[in-house]
Order: sequence, then structure tokens, then C-alpha cells
Amino acid sequence: MQKKTMYLIAAIAIVAILLAATAVYYYNNNSKNNDDNNITPTPSATATPEEPEEPDESFPITIMDDSGVKITITEAPQRIISLAPSSTEILFAVGAGDQVVGVTDFCDYPYNFADWIAEGKMSTIGNYWQPAIEPIIALEPDLILASGGGASDEVADKLRGLGYNVIMLDPATLSDVLYNIDIIGKATGHANKATDLLTSLQARIDVITSKVTGISDKPKVYIEIWDDPLMASAKGSYIDDILTIVGGINIFADATTSYPIVSSDVVISKNPDIILTESGNVADRAGWSNINAVINNKVYDRGSDATYIRPGPRLVDALEELAKIVHPEIFGNI
Repeated sequence: MQKKTMYLIAAIAIVAILLAATAVYYYNNNSKNNDDNNITPTPSATATPEEPEEPDESFPITIMDDSGVKITITEAPQRIISLAPSSTEILFAVGAGDQVVGVTDFCDYPYNFADWIAEGKMSTIGNYWQPAIEPIIALEPDLILASGGGASDEVADKLRGLGYNVIMLDPATLSDVLYNIDIIGKATGHANKATDLLTSLQARIDVITSKVTGISDKPKVYIEIWDDPLMASAKGSYIDDILTIVGGINIFADATTSYPIVSSDVVISKNPDIILTESGNVADRAGWSNINAVINNKVYDRGSDATYIRPGPRLVDALEELAKIVHPEIFGNI
């Protein structure tokens, strides 16, 4: 509970920056249990780091990150620091987990890194939101993955000024997330595994898109990120992007920011057919019992499920789940 509270407090801080500077980002578990669909290991307190593998990428290599900066990496990095939970998930998904020496206190997938840190097998750099530079430098990294939208971009600029290789990740769409997986695979010497992962993810995405192409019945959906104040996912966010892919209409598609603060009255007036929330029974809110989603029992409590709010490989898990929520007549009931 304490960890969830810290996590949500970080979300509020992000929103404040979004409103003040029009920056976009919201960071990061109900993963699918189907073995064919699992893309990263199940979190485990007993798992331990593996021995490093030989890189399958030729170095030097130059990649362009989400901030438009070109980064040249001369040899396979052996001391990587992740400044966001989503970046940590990507690193382990492409096979670079054994090269990671530092993560944030919020990184909890695919393993229980708190146990690793307690055992001295991993180090923490502390907070996700604008982390301190000193713990990062102390780990002597040869590659740092930063998070955009105000999360660690100021820190990234300072680290680049000190000569460190920093890759900025700031995806706004599912395609951007796939691009991030590609460049991280290449930058860490795991291009082949990243390609295999991307092929698998794209195949799953194609199944969804092929079945909703040309569909005319598109329900109105309200995706709630936070409940005090009410915060929604809107156009320009990767959450809105996956909603569009599965054939839903975001009731806040006309918002001027990607994660707007909204009023209860506006949600009621927009009368969504489907509601996704993490705050339990929304029917108890004044006036919400008259919303179609509540009347027709189309309210889905995703709890603290990180698959929707972390722009990593598990976003495709969220895509598949959301497809069932939005179009059960096509994809089956969730």
C-alpha cells in the first residue's frame, strides 16, 4: 500500500509539470497468464542476475533517442542505469538485465529488485522523479536510460554535460514504445533478441488491428488514471493510442493535454459506455449511477495494474485486455 501511495504521489507531481509546461509523460499487474503471450519473466524474489552474454550487435553504433539526440556507443555497455520502471522492463525483456547496475525505487518488474538491492546484487539510485545525480555517478555507468516529460530530463541534460551516454525515452504511441525496444536492443548489444521480441509483439498487435478494421460500433470510453483530482488519459498519450487501436473512442479526445484534470460533471455529461478505473466502485460518486457504463455494468477496476501506464513490452498485454473490454463480441469476455 505504501508503495502504491508513493507511486500515485509521483503521478500527481507529473501532472503538475504537464499543466505548467505542457510536457507529456506519465510513468509507470495483471499480466496475461498464457505462456504464449508472456514477454517477460514473472516477478520473483528468488531470481538472481545472470552471467553477461556476448553482444550480438557490432559496435560502435549510433542511435537517435526520443529527444532527437544522436548517441554513439563505442562498445557494448556493461554498467547500465535505468531511471524509470518502463526502461527497466525493456532492458530485461531484450536480454540486457545482467548489464543493469542501478534502478529506481519504483522498479519492481520483472523481478523484486528490492530483494536484489538488499542482497547487494543491485543498487538503487532512489527516486524516479528528478533523481539525484550523485548516486548515478557513483555507480560509474557507461549507459543511462532517462525518462522524458519532466521525469528525469533535467538530470539527463546535466549527465550529458558531464560526458555520460544518455538515451532519453519519451514515447507517445505504441509505435514509439516499439521503437524504444528496438534502439535499446541495439544500444545494449541485444539487437537479435529485441528483433525477436518486436516480431512477437507486432504479430499480437496485428491480430487486434485485423479484427477491428472497418468496425463502425465504437463505444465511448473513460480511462481514469487518478481519482483525486480526477485525471484522465487523453489524446497524445500511449494509453489513448491503444484505445484507438482496439476500436474505442476516448471521451477526452478533445483535451488540450495528454493527461488532463477533469471534473465529475464533465464525465457524467459525456456519458461513457465503458469506464476503466483503479479506485473501486465509481457508482458511489454523486451522479455517476446514471452513466451508461455504470448502468450496464461496464466499469472495470484495473487496480494498480502497471501494464496500462508503463510504456514497455507489457503495453501489448494491456492492448489485448482492452480489446476484450471494448469489443467482447469480437475478442471474447475478459
